Amino acid sequence: MSAGGTTKVERILEEKGRTVHTIEADRTVFEALEVMAEHEIGALIVLDEEQIVGVLTERDYARKVILAGLSSPRTEVRQVMASPVVYATLDETTEECMAVMADKHIRYLPVLDGEDRLVGVISIGDLVKASIAEKEFVISQLEKYITGY
Repeated sequence: MSAGGTTKVERILEEKGRTVHTIEADRTVFEALEVMAEHEIGALIVLDEEQIVGVLTERDYARKVILAGLSSPRTEVRQVMASPVVYATLDETTEECMAVMADKHIRYLPVLDGEDRLVGVISIGDLVKASIAEKEFVISQLEKYITGY
């Protein structure tokens, strides 16, 4: 691990895993919520004929379904998903991803490999955890340097 927000997305995925949960755009929001509840996750990558077309989050549900008075069993995911999709790549750093998330006001980034294949998803929580670990590492190294241990 290195200092200054330079942990790469690839390292984060190595630690958290590369499982990606998806749902088809024509499924209902209710079905999407069932998948999220089953896997205890807060977002799904939305596909249309195997192409990534959006991201659906619990926040989308709260704001675009409940507050809009829509019915989750009758509303298709495509109607409320976030689109276009903003991506991260395996070689991006925590700082770069945090900057994108802050700029775009998003909490999840699908991760693509060098061949544009979906290989994972990172959340703002994953980035904060990595950032804290980076800082703890730097502090540890400085303490060792100062004390001679």
